[in-house]
Amino acid sequence: MPNVGEIMTSPPTTVTGDTQIAMVAKKMRDDDIGTVVVTDGDKLDGVVTDRDLVVRGLAENADPQGPVGDLISGSTVSVTRNEDVATAVTLMREHAVRRLPVVDGSQVVGIVSIGDVAVQRDERSALADISAATPNT
Repeated sequence: MPNVGEIMTSPPTTVTGDTQIAMVAKKMRDDDIGTVVVTDGDKLDGVVTDRDLVVRGLAENADPQGPVGDLISGSTVSVTRNEDVATAVTLMREHAVRRLPVVDGSQVVGIVSIGDVAVQRDERSALADISAATPNT
């Protein structure tokens, strides 16, 4: 079984917690991604998803110029690059998340998604096809 480091996306897109919410939304749009890793220096602080921007931001009338750190959900679970993919899948299930930051010590080095796992496990699955498709934005 491969380890997380073999299938993760690296480097991850990162911002600091004081980055404006609107800037994070533009970064997601420009980079065609749905998750940004929030760091404090090299240390993992949390993740913010496009859904967080809508549910915790827009729907709650958050100031677009306010800090994205205010939208980070509770504790953030992560994996190391040397852990096997099955461990990542277990963590995704237990915590109901689709993406996990990958750390090396305290430094964020990548991100692994449910789509990465799908491609690795069965590249002919529907989820693998969708994950590998060219974005339609």
